[in-house]
Amino acid sequence: MTQVEHNGPASQAPVVPGRLPLLGHALQLWREPIAFFESLRNHGDIVRIDIGTWPVHVLTDPEHVHAVLVQAHQFGRGRIFDRLRPVFGNGIVTTDGEFHRKQRRMMQPAFQRNHIADYAQVMCRQAEEMATSWTAGREVSMVTEARRYALSSVAEMIFSGEMSRPAVAEVHRSLPIVLEGMLVRAVMPKFLDGLPIPYNRRFDGAAARLRRIIDEVIARYGDEPGDREDLLSLLLSSVDTETGEGMSAEQVRDEVIAIMFAGTETSATTLSWIFHELGRHPEVEKRLHAEVDAVVGNRPVRPEDLPRLTYTHSVFQETLRLHSPLLFTRRALVPLTLGGVAIPEGAELAYSPHALHRDPALFRDAARFDPDRWHEDTDERPRAHRYLPFGAGQHKCIGDSFAVAEILTAVASVASRWRLVPAPGVTVREVPAGIPQPSELPMIPAARR
Repeated sequence: MTQVEHNGPASQAPVVPGRLPLLGHALQLWREPIAFFESLRNHGDIVRIDIGTWPVHVLTDPEHVHAVLVQAHQFGRGRIFDRLRPVFGNGIVTTDGEFHRKQRRMMQPAFQRNHIADYAQVMCRQAEEMATSWTAGREVSMVTEARRYALSSVAEMIFSGEMSRPAVAEVHRSLPIVLEGMLVRAVMPKFLDGLPIPYNRRFDGAAARLRRIIDEVIARYGDEPGDREDLLSLLLSSVDTETGEGMSAEQVRDEVIAIMFAGTETSATTLSWIFHELGRHPEVEKRLHAEVDAVVGNRPVRPEDLPRLTYTHSVFQETLRLHSPLLFTRRALVPLTLGGVAIPEGAELAYSPHALHRDPALFRDAARFDPDRWHEDTDERPRAHRYLPFGAGQHKCIGDSFAVAEILTAVASVASRWRLVPAPGVTVREVPAGIPQPSELPMIPAARR
């Protein structure tokens, strides 16, 4: 395993070719960000790119990435997370150190197995509503359907009762705007934030509305206490086991926004790609349908079905491998040496799960969609360090089990009723975003029984 060192001989990271004065590599990044990040592995295990005048050390070796993630005390969150504070505030998505550890301790009970089982009941109901709303032969947009399902599921799990209906409506209105603009906001120069351009007005307005409506719901929860068992109530009543402290209303608001983002962006996008891949690989679709038929049959999906959907889970893992988050950052808190390369204090480091997971040196036949690579009895099953869709170390996604349940529930609910046939004449492209999204995904439901 790669070790982070603090002394010894070190070299400078090679600068990737094509850097332009003032712009650096920004033009390449702007034009084809996905292909650009995939190309960096050809220039070294640690390479330097410049986004304008912002130098970034990009890690293309999974051992280096893992070392940075698990030795988190030497690394801060980095610029991308700093730039997203207007949306996430001081939630666990953006914070570090002891404050992050304290927040994670208080939030962890909400994601324990018994609560995931409760949330899965909501997911099953929402997935059933989605699947029964379609008409055979009538085209649906799976991007729209997947996002509506994810938003509805997460909103119902967070909020309960009539008082939260305005919040749910605002989540449906504003969260998609925030999600679509996050990558642009994360990498564009900060001085552009204040310009009154349409993009800024839409993004800032949506973020402000989202924060305001959640503040209002939290205030009403305090004014009208009740016997609620939703996730918001769990957070409001949480107490740190080490300090005895609870969360402020503002902190709860920040964590709720983080949960909404994680429960919608990753889940909805991955769900869309799963149906795209099934539509392109009929032999995989046939095996998945056979498993769902054997486990679920003609009834609605139940939470206890999910552990038995082993091949469906392999389809999920393979889809997430091919369609992973595009970019994450960290910041060196001390001068150090990584893989023989000198990293100065304050330097920005970045890695692309999307590029790592498509590296032919790490994955056999990496461009091929092959769920069988995840079977436990396969000699070439990918090693854990090479597959990091939820991160690693103390910043590993706290809701990974939540996301898996959300996605498997929807896939099984749809597969028990429908085959989704790709609409003819449509070319689906990857659109750069936090997780690259399908440009469009019209599909035609065909009844299975």
